[in-house]
Amino acid sequence: MAAGQFADLVRDYEADVLAQLMIEATRQCEGIAGRRLAPFTAVPESHRATGIDPDELSGSGAMPPMDLQGTLGRSYANALGGGDQVRRVWLNEYAPRYPEMWTYSNLQVTLLRSYGGSQAVAAASLLGAENDSGHVWFSLGTFLPPGSLIRVLYDGGYTTTPADLGRACKLLAASLALGEIDPAGTQFGHDRGVLSAQAEAILCTYQRS
Repeated sequence: MAAGQFADLVRDYEADVLAQLMIEATRQCEGIAGRRLAPFTAVPESHRATGIDPDELSGSGAMPPMDLQGTLGRSYANALGGGDQVRRVWLNEYAPRYPEMWTYSNLQVTLLRSYGGSQAVAAASLLGAENDSGHVWFSLGTFLPPGSLIRVLYDGGYTTTPADLGRACKLLAASLALGEIDPAGTQFGHDRGVLSAQAEAILCTYQRS
């Protein structure tokens, strides 16, 4: 920001003030897109376990061989009358574009079952989360009855910032700076409305559908 086309707007900003401006612009980007984009840590979510893919019914005759843990989990579920178990959940935050630049880490999942107590799920029992969808797949045999509460905690976000997102953040930061130092738009030759509109045109491609 201090070295580009908007350097004249922030030349008198102290480093910490400029950093705060960029954070504010980043949050505005996320607000317009309706999702987190910058790297985040320890985001908590809760999901209600509903539905199951018909191909994954526990009574399927084409069930592949299971390891001991899966066999015990299925047996326990059947013994308690659990019926078909939930196999998947989708995280709220995932990469709307450029999934190769997105990273997940430190995924923690706790199951508060509709019956049968609670369980912290080991990472080895999870597949995912997938960068392009937020999909998390529970291994076969995980005792997870429909109606259970799934609590997740995870880190993620764009660890490499897509160029268009960086541009949108600069445009919004310039608009914010103009609102502080030149609200009438007479000193620097920049139009706040045009800058905001350009940023929103970029961010619309990151919005939730």
